[in-house]
Amino acid sequence: MGCNSAFEMQLTRAADYAIRVMIHLAAFAPGTRASRAELAAASECPEQFLSKVLQSLTRAGLVISHRGNTGGFELSPAHRGATMLEIVEAVEGPIRLNVCLGADDDCARQPWCAAYQIWSDAQDALTGVLRKANIAELAEVESQNRANARLEPMPSR
Repeated sequence: MGCNSAFEMQLTRAADYAIRVMIHLAAFAPGTRASRAELAAASECPEQFLSKVLQSLTRAGLVISHRGNTGGFELSPAHRGATMLEIVEAVEGPIRLNVCLGADDDCARQPWCAAYQIWSDAQDALTGVLRKANIAELAEVESQNRANARLEPMPSR
């Protein structure tokens, strides 16, 4: 990357859609299922792409997938209080702001690198904020925000 290159650091769309889906599911009563089409509409995500997101969430145990006529997706009872960090890492893998912060990546520069501690502190701050954000609480906030904005309420099943 040259000096004039623009650098933008952000999570993928998959992580964003995963958060949207989880907030939507957290608004429902425990055990309530939503179809892939409903989740795609609620998260404003193309269904085909959402399938990959739902696979990641299911693999991580955050969402339960049911097949058949009464199929659909539901929030795992054990993960109704999942954090944004858990959801992002289910889709993205562990958050690493720089390669030197990886568990297996020993950087030879680390003992004397002036930037290492800054990278480490920034990663700790980011993961700390995401760890505090509880999906059930976010669903409640979104429901209140929708009511205040006079938007269609999220369905309560």
